[in-house]
Amino acid sequence: MKIETRAVHAGDRRRAPEQIPVATPLYAASSFVADSAAELDRILGTEAPGYCYSRYDSPTNAALEELVRDLEGGASALACASGMSALQIAISAALLDRRKSIVAAEALYGATIKLLMDVLNPFGVEVRFVDICDLEAVRRAIEEAKPGCVLMETISNPLLRVGAMPEIARLARGAGAALLVDNTFATPMMVRPLEQGAQISVHSATKYLAGHGDVLGGLVVCDREHGEIVRSLSRTYGPVLGPFESYLTMRGIKTFPLRFERQCANACKVAQWLSAHPRVERVYFPADPKHPDAAAIAALFPKGLYGAMVSFELKDAAKADVFALMDRLKLIVRATSLGDVHTMVLYPLIASHRNLSPKQLQRMGVRENLLRLSVGIEGVEDVIADLEQALAV
Repeated sequence: MKIETRAVHAGDRRRAPEQIPVATPLYAASSFVADSAAELDRILGTEAPGYCYSRYDSPTNAALEELVRDLEGGASALACASGMSALQIAISAALLDRRKSIVAAEALYGATIKLLMDVLNPFGVEVRFVDICDLEAVRRAIEEAKPGCVLMETISNPLLRVGAMPEIARLARGAGAALLVDNTFATPMMVRPLEQGAQISVHSATKYLAGHGDVLGGLVVCDREHGEIVRSLSRTYGPVLGPFESYLTMRGIKTFPLRFERQCANACKVAQWLSAHPRVERVYFPADPKHPDAAAIAALFPKGLYGAMVSFELKDAAKADVFALMDRLKLIVRATSLGDVHTMVLYPLIASHRNLSPKQLQRMGVRENLLRLSVGIEGVEDVIADLEQALAV
């Protein structure tokens, strides 16, 4: 054969070794060679197991999906290109054979609210917001809206409210609605929504699961009823996670329990310290015995784990004062996202909740003096020292 032909084909398409590698390999191929046309036909028709095209499935993604499915206790999982793409697939699956109506928590990530109101609502999906921590209000909203989907966050962003998930699941199920839970803040270390009655759980894998600030990804975990729907929608929408991102996410998850336990312990100490500081008006943290959702937290969270997010309000502060404080921080990084190994500070009004109206912000309780901390794995004394010097001015 010509050298041009040998350069293209030699060494390629080798069979996998009989011995199993100790770490999941990275399969970067966009497509897979079948042994025959008939086999390719069966794989494309989902009549036989196998891989044909990475938008449909790939070995690296399948390994990550198996891992997350096991952690969350679901029947099926899908790896997506971002947390928002995972959420859109999940909502589509929940509404496919149900009434195009959503009852959603008032307290949600800003981009989630934008998805509901600026994308889904113009396409005819009715959206009704409710205080998800008020069970009577949730009951009335479900009864009146007759939704196909109820949407909530396990721990709300950014004020860290916690709804009574099993009771909300019961109300949704009684109305024939699917309960969809964004479990990013809690992670499966704290809560497994499907075990609490939810049908679908989503994660921004970018956050705690991958955990190192080098991956953008999302995950959908669902029950058996929604598994095939999610997979079919994924083949059409095409929000597939790349194999390298899947590989990095799997690698990150290996140390996720160790990281998250440390982050939660650090967050408790940071919250306690902030609570005693004279320049801090209020601290939002689920371990607070005076937390408005203390009963739901006690029923839902394992003892000693309250998450690694801490939000706080500066006393007598406006936007300029918040900016000045953020600029004085030397160790804590000013950045969007959360769940990384390093501690991060965010001002919700310019980031996660930037595009919400004053009325929406007021309804959520997000004020001009609010900051959000994602606590990392550093020595907590160093994190507190940085906050102390920044607050001292």
